Amino acid sequence: MRGLVVDYCGVLDGAEEDRRRWRKVLTAAKEEGLSTAILSNDAGGPGAAQIRAWQEQGYVDDVILSGEVGAEKPSEEIFKIVGDRLDLSVKDLVLVDDSILNIRGAVDAGMIGIFYQQFDRAIVEITGVLGLEGEF
Repeated sequence: MRGLVVDYCGVLDGAEEDRRRWRKVLTAAKEEGLSTAILSNDAGGPGAAQIRAWQEQGYVDDVILSGEVGAEKPSEEIFKIVGDRLDLSVKDLVLVDDSILNIRGAVDAGMIGIFYQQFDRAIVEITGVLGLEGEF
């Protein structure tokens, strides 16, 4: 796996402690040479400033917002767009999302999907799949 793609709403927009832990995970992924992105079905525009801040602060390489690219999860098209934007095959990407429908779409497109319900549960899968080490 060469890229970590994370949903925003329901994953990265949680409690401050979870956001702090996500920043550590994303930093570790980048330090291991992985590409990182946020993929959200958000409409985009000025209301998405809090999502774009993750890229501005260097935690992710790209932010892909459905309203700005004309496709949304769980369509295969949106996952191809993410791969193109990260210059990776979808088969090299892991999606973390709190919607099982989005996970199913990602898996159908060739990605690995990790269903997010709670940070401590998901981090076991994330670190295992990506080979990340550290205290998150």
